[in-house]
Amino acid sequence: MNNELDDMKNAISGVLVVDKPVGLTSHDVVNKIRYGTGIRRAGHTGTLDPRASGVLVILVGPAVRLSEFVSASDKRYQAIIRMGASTDTFDADGRFVSPPVDVLDISEEDFDAKLQTFVGEITQTPPPYSAIKIKGRRAYDMARKGETFEIAPRTINVYSLETLEWAPPEAVVDVHCSSGTYVRSLANDLGNALGCGGYLIGLRRTKSGRFSLRDATPLRKLEEAFQNGNWYQYLIPAAEALGEWPAIELTPEQVESVAHGHRIPADPSIVPGAKNLVRGVSMAGELISLMELDTASSEWQPKKVFYS
Repeated sequence: MNNELDDMKNAISGVLVVDKPVGLTSHDVVNKIRYGTGIRRAGHTGTLDPRASGVLVILVGPAVRLSEFVSASDKRYQAIIRMGASTDTFDADGRFVSPPVDVLDISEEDFDAKLQTFVGEITQTPPPYSAIKIKGRRAYDMARKGETFEIAPRTINVYSLETLEWAPPEAVVDVHCSSGTYVRSLANDLGNALGCGGYLIGLRRTKSGRFSLRDATPLRKLEEAFQNGNWYQYLIPAAEALGEWPAIELTPEQVESVAHGHRIPADPSIVPGAKNLVRGVSMAGELISLMELDTASSEWQPKKVFYS
């Protein structure tokens, strides 16, 4: 009986979109998912700091192999930025590194003008208190020990920034950005540009890839579903994790062929997406494989197979 249950669990593959509460790490949430589902293979697709809340996409079962693609998706946040001071962590958990200053002379127009200078492809340096590894060590461990080090800047994309609320010394900003963007760094850099300092006091992720808060289930509600045994109702098919990708529908015969790593002819009318890839799905909508177009032979080559 236990073997049958294990086989059933091993066959489960999909996405749980969690509305993470403030106070938990992303790893804490993953552990709760593992415990509640009884499935060891689970992982998130983009860290949310303990102080942040909102959309946390958890891949369960074989779907964890989609992580490299889902993690690279764009993100959207509502950030609360307080002007007038800077901290060593770039958020409210840190120590002030300069005396607070008055920001009454900064208008909403001034704020927005500076804000818009951060839209586009920009270079950003992650916070010293971050999980970035430097010679195998986490930056936050080195920072807590008072060590001196440098973090290499990275290129990110900020697609849009919009001031939603203006209540000095605070402002609420909608941030649409690429994966790898540190909103804490954005708050700090904006404060420096304004000449008054700034730091993040609140952050809520409203979208990750194609999943938004509308798709998210509060963690408390999900934990109740674990207890009741009906958590499956919140499991989203793995094929939807990359729902913006082009898809090809496979016949039962093609499913068997692809499952064994064999190529299938490509329909020239189907244009592949990023990295020349498409989703190969069954007639029932199950994700079978990620397929790469071989332009020389005009065939789809299975790259990752999720069906056996």
